[in-house]
Amino acid sequence: MSPFKRTLVTSALPYANGEIHLGHLAGAYLPADIYVRFLRLRGEDVLYICGTDEYGVPITLTAEKLGITPKELVDRNHASIKRSFAAFGMSFDNFSQTSRPIHTETARAFFLDLHRQGVFKQKTTDQFFSPSQDRFLADRYIEGVCPRCGSDGARGDQCEKCGSSLDPTELIDPRNAQDGSPLELRQTTHWFLPLGDWQDRLKEFLAGHPDWKENVLRYCQGWFADGLQDRAMTRDLAWGVPVPLPDHEGKVMFVWFEAPIGYISATREWAAARGEPEAWRTWWQQADTRLVHFIGKDNIFFHALLFPAMLMAHSEPYVLPDNVPANEFLNLEGQKLSTSRGFAVWLPEYLEKFGPDPLRYTLARNLPETRDMNFTWEGFLARNNSELGNNFGNLINRVFTFIHKYFEGKVPRWSDGALTDLDRRALAEVEADLATWAACLERFEIKGAVEAAFHAGQVGNRYFDESAPFKTRKDDVARCEQSLGVIIQILRMLCVMLAPVVPFAMQKLWSWLGMPGDLWREGWAAGRLPIEAGRPLGTPEILFPRIEQEQIQAESERLRRLLDG
Repeated sequence: MSPFKRTLVTSALPYANGEIHLGHLAGAYLPADIYVRFLRLRGEDVLYICGTDEYGVPITLTAEKLGITPKELVDRNHASIKRSFAAFGMSFDNFSQTSRPIHTETARAFFLDLHRQGVFKQKTTDQFFSPSQDRFLADRYIEGVCPRCGSDGARGDQCEKCGSSLDPTELIDPRNAQDGSPLELRQTTHWFLPLGDWQDRLKEFLAGHPDWKENVLRYCQGWFADGLQDRAMTRDLAWGVPVPLPDHEGKVMFVWFEAPIGYISATREWAAARGEPEAWRTWWQQADTRLVHFIGKDNIFFHALLFPAMLMAHSEPYVLPDNVPANEFLNLEGQKLSTSRGFAVWLPEYLEKFGPDPLRYTLARNLPETRDMNFTWEGFLARNNSELGNNFGNLINRVFTFIHKYFEGKVPRWSDGALTDLDRRALAEVEADLATWAACLERFEIKGAVEAAFHAGQVGNRYFDESAPFKTRKDDVARCEQSLGVIIQILRMLCVMLAPVVPFAMQKLWSWLGMPGDLWREGWAAGRLPIEAGRPLGTPEILFPRIEQEQIQAESERLRRLLDG
């Protein structure tokens, strides 16, 4: 029996310096939304928290180029990201901003708690300063050769090639990542979190989670092998959460210190909006809460090591993540996504041309759960037309059309007592798929769950053909009615399995089936009860419109032009 009474789910805070693209969706957002919807279907107590990460140098530089303030930029981008997420079907309980006062208050209080305990170490160190820009540079804006693997282009905080966590002073041939200009080392004083002090506790914590993904555990073991080092939790920047200490003007918190606290501040905001300002503590400070962070693999260090260490260090008890299901990267047409070159599929542009369900389904079938995966427009076309359209949509449409034409749009007479071997085999197969679907989602294996649903669709199509109601209608009406009643039960289970993946279409099917209650609060219980004979059915429409080759050709050609330069 699970020790948890509730589940708190977070997705990595998207950075408010641009729009969401497919790589983001496949990494931290769609898998989380599918998992959350699955828990809601089962009637579990779940809270889904996210928001935009809005501080740091990139925001400042973009705002300067546009001639607006950083706050104006992040507010504009937050609104756009929120709209895109809503149109895509993301079901956040709260989508906040780290520039809001409640986050500043929460982050400053967290910082002061650690400071009063003497957790931080104050150090005067050499830091890279850019004479060309007259500012100290954040780690990510320093590039050089990785001292571990020798790869050029490593950032000052991490090498994406080998995954090593780095200090910018370790880089060989460091330079300004923006203009390639040389850098100077200048002295500055900051507060450091001595992560090494928590290495043994973190190792013990990770040892208690052998079920975590191999990539997460492997990366953490690599950092343990190198030995966790002190990391600066403050920066010399103008745009950020100010350090709440006297004589620290011009210093702000490191974004990877305050951004994860954004999960807490967003939960506080949610609780306040409900008129229960202290309810956030139930989700963050009760041991029977399960905390799950959905992220991309480039954020493993911060969610599996840094943030847990921060939570351990706080004087109040906080729940630690029970799982951090990090995904690998999604490539595009066989190439690595490049936002600087515009080589990406941006969510707002996609939604202007296509519906959300086909993309949700295509990505769910191809998530980079254990290795990097690839998105192609041809694959998108095939998933929509062959799988959504032919496997699911065609089955739903011909069943409803047949019943409306010959049985007055009501579920025909059927009963458990009249089941044939053919009926029993079909129902047993789909029920087994439903069990596999649930087991996969419990293990965060989204692709396996969607495969189970796809197989259930195949079973439904095969059963419709083998039971042949289009033939028995003429010579055995009772058998015709019985088989149609069975296929309606298969559609009922299919609706539950597909609901987290293609929620817009399945909300319609739920309604057409005349299912009682709310799909997202009672779907699991209602979806396991047989639909009785005589129930009126809704009039169907095409759930998954066919996408033509010409529609995706323009998208493929745009990407090819970008590759050709």
